[in-house]
Amino acid sequence: MRRIATSGQIVRVVLALGLGAAGGCAPYFHQPMKTDPARLGAEVRASQTLVALPEAREKTVVAVYKFRDQTGQYKPTANGSSFSTAISQGTTTILMRALEESKWFNPIERENLGNLLNERKIIRSTRAEYTEQTGQRQPNLPPLLFAGVILEGGIISYDANMLTGGAGLRYFGTGGSGQYRQDRVTVYLRAISTSTGQVLKTVYTSKSILSQQVDASMFRYVLFKRLLETETGFTYNEPSEMAVKEAIEKSVQALVLEGIQDGLWTPRNPADRTGAAVLAYQQEKQENLNIDVLNRPLVPRRGALGLGAAATTQRYGGDYDNSLFRPGVELVARYEGAPGRRMAAQLTVGRSQLAAGRFYRETFNYTELTGIWRLFPYDRVTPYGVLGGGVTTRNALDFTASNSLLPHVTAGLGVEYLLTDKMGLYGQVNHRYFFSDQLDQVTQGKYNDFYWTGQVGLVFYLGGRMKSKSLTGQGPVPEVVSPPAGSPK
Repeated sequence: MRRIATSGQIVRVVLALGLGAAGGCAPYFHQPMKTDPARLGAEVRASQTLVALPEAREKTVVAVYKFRDQTGQYKPTANGSSFSTAISQGTTTILMRALEESKWFNPIERENLGNLLNERKIIRSTRAEYTEQTGQRQPNLPPLLFAGVILEGGIISYDANMLTGGAGLRYFGTGGSGQYRQDRVTVYLRAISTSTGQVLKTVYTSKSILSQQVDASMFRYVLFKRLLETETGFTYNEPSEMAVKEAIEKSVQALVLEGIQDGLWTPRNPADRTGAAVLAYQQEKQENLNIDVLNRPLVPRRGALGLGAAATTQRYGGDYDNSLFRPGVELVARYEGAPGRRMAAQLTVGRSQLAAGRFYRETFNYTELTGIWRLFPYDRVTPYGVLGGGVTTRNALDFTASNSLLPHVTAGLGVEYLLTDKMGLYGQVNHRYFFSDQLDQVTQGKYNDFYWTGQVGLVFYLGGRMKSKSLTGQGPVPEVVSPPAGSPK
């Protein structure tokens, strides 16, 4: 007998096909369908910072012989590496354009000096022959410019796969996933005096390169002998050439502003020595002292003292069967100590109930002193571990009984999320293990009593955040100080 599909099945099939078609066409909405004409090169954010530099009183003639890739790395692939270099080999050209765009330097040709000298020889020879043939004397070539400053350095590091990760979910043949990878390129640039050979200034910049991949697919039977399969996705790789360009232009900006502060070159307007561009650079340099290699701000957020409360639930593990989950409450006090420390001390006072079936139900009070170790002390979200010990007392305390005070140890894992710098939300799971088998007042078996606790609570951090030491270990981060006025060196 032939099977007839119901209206509901037909609707589900049509919706599935429509979603599959839409998902499959989604990547093509942004794909080029025809060739594009040549265009001007794409600009990056760093170009705007070069344009915003203060105006120079007089341009400095600089020479760049070689500003090359010094890493020697090849482009990584899934099967090792290819013969293509990971970094563009035309970084000298990128630096020359950045110097020109800054309006602070007159760059002169030195990378292909042999070609320039050969062309000048050809010009002299041609003019000499013309003079001999016509008797008309030709003017001499003007002399070449010489540089007062030589710029050296290069791309000194390319860190591939510095940070990788991803996530995915699939259920009954339907799901999606995403992956990302972060690389980093590092640039050093130094200015050298041609008259003395002194290194006047060295600057250092870096830029991350992000790659992302997102895909989704569905593979399932929607009707008898009717298989639906669809997939979609996209991949984005930040151009390494644009990252190198941005890092080099940032280094030129840093060289100009550092030189203004040190009096190596002078702006046309003396007020620009302490102007907005210089102050913004000083602020950025100060903030950079508390930013790690992954570009995360390492700013202490928690106050020195934290007070909080949590709702808890306990599950008894002892000599009675059919353990039950029972509610409880906790009050906590935390001492953070120095800002940014991974370790903190916590005092906990709680009240809970344990129960098993219809035969066991008892209320306990407990006090604990524990240590907290945070994995990411500067982040808003951080996993942490708890380890410590305490003492548990029965609700009906009887000091004459041998089992009225029950010492225990506790260990747990949790996650804290800072809603604000003053308030944190945390969830935690603890295991409390007792040194005796007298928690339920039944001694049976060879294992001591224990119970599990789950907590969800809020903690409020009091007091101002203490000043932290910079990443360089040289004490507190200095305040922004305007450079002293004076004549250029």
